[in-house]
Amino acid sequence: MFRIQLKSKIHRARITDANVDYEGSITIPTDLMRAVDLWDGEKVLVTSVTNAARLETYVIPGPEGSGQIVINGAAAHLIQTGHIVTIMAFGMDAQPIIPKRVLMDEKNNVISKSVK
Repeated sequence: MFRIQLKSKIHRARITDANVDYEGSITIPTDLMRAVDLWDGEKVLVTSVTNAARLETYVIPGPEGSGQIVINGAAAHLIQTGHIVTIMAFGMDAQPIIPKRVLMDEKNNVISKSVK
């Protein structure tokens, strides 16, 4: 039996911009994508700690080391600049997946990493 499991988590990231006019997605810096093993175009669940909004979208790479996490398209009506969010991706496997997790500070710097 295959199970859907957490594989990637960016916890307490701050949205640096919200662009309603873009076609959709969430922009994440490439260094942060590597840290949690996210791919360009990968589906993610974004949850707002600020207002409890939840939505699914896909990742597009942002500038390396910029700390810019931008919510794009209609999602920008639900999650806005300054919101604190958790970004998660899931995998499906018959064996346990060890998720890659990072905890962010208020400037979107990684303050801790976990593989548990």
